[in-house]
Amino acid sequence: MEPFRQNPRAWNALVARLPHAHFLQTWQWGQVKAAYGWQPHPVLWKARGEPAAAALVLRRRGPWGLTALYAPRGPVLPWSWPALRGQVLADLEAWGRRAGALFVKIDPDLPVGYGLPDDEDAQPNPTGIAVQGLLQQRGWQPSEQQVQFPNTMVLDLTLDEDQLLARMKQKTRYNIRLAARKGVRVRLAQGDADWDLMYRMYAQTAARDGFVIRPRDYYLRIWHLFTQANMGQGFIAEVEGEAVAAAFVPHFAKTGWFFHGMSTRAHREKMPNYALQWAIIRWLKAQGCTRYDLWGVPTQFHEADPLWGVWGFKRGFRGQIVRTLGAWDYLPRPWAYHLFQRVWPRALAWMRRRAQRSR
Repeated sequence: MEPFRQNPRAWNALVARLPHAHFLQTWQWGQVKAAYGWQPHPVLWKARGEPAAAALVLRRRGPWGLTALYAPRGPVLPWSWPALRGQVLADLEAWGRRAGALFVKIDPDLPVGYGLPDDEDAQPNPTGIAVQGLLQQRGWQPSEQQVQFPNTMVLDLTLDEDQLLARMKQKTRYNIRLAARKGVRVRLAQGDADWDLMYRMYAQTAARDGFVIRPRDYYLRIWHLFTQANMGQGFIAEVEGEAVAAAFVPHFAKTGWFFHGMSTRAHREKMPNYALQWAIIRWLKAQGCTRYDLWGVPTQFHEADPLWGVWGFKRGFRGQIVRTLGAWDYLPRPWAYHLFQRVWPRALAWMRRRAQRSR
């Protein structure tokens, strides 16, 4: 393992050449997190003198001098190479021990299976299952904090538009065409006014659907950095000039991701979200992308899962369900980790109560 010392473009080119590349392993994502307390450390591994694996590792110092190391959707490598994957894990473990880290977290974009778990058409991925076993043997454990969605749905953009439409559920196809008849138009986001519009819409969506979002500057930093690098695009669906739905879609290594989606309650009967998705699909195909990741489907495929409502919408596009390895933690100091897990939530609650009393 060695630090990467070249420029951002060279890093992204290296990551893009490797299997299981992801936009959360790009230089731009490191710069997003650098503004919020994380230190990005791009590292690589060589085999036969050539780069063979890479990881953007984020390092953060927490309270009481504690350190966390996290490779979001990394490391990136040909996981089917036993010697290489063993070396990568060994080096990350050693790094964690040297740093006195509370934990080292990885969550590579590595499938363990495809399709619904109990479906007769479900298919295992032998490489993912082998890596799962290797992690267990080396003392890693499934993380209690799954930062990214472990399961997702991916559309095959090598199909032509007619083939993509034919694969969809009849109702999804109908709603795409209905939106066009009802005058829903989708345009590309351009400039700060559109970013502000999208953030306001995102805040409305969060309040309506009961999830928490970050401050405005966090999202604007993501949107600016990725669009400036030609690695992301915003989309806004409108009805008679009124914005009713929007999305931000990063794209990297021939894959696009439905990263941030937002909508209002206005004109929902005109199906703007279907028009939005179809516009994204067509745009990504025009950019040469071969995959569209719809970013998250249920972890457990039943109604109690928080993503069950979203699943009802996404499943209509009939992409391939991809079940990934999920996040795994290596604990250099297990006693400190478990103590922190018990003490830190109480300390946070105490600090919040004290802050409220001092107002």
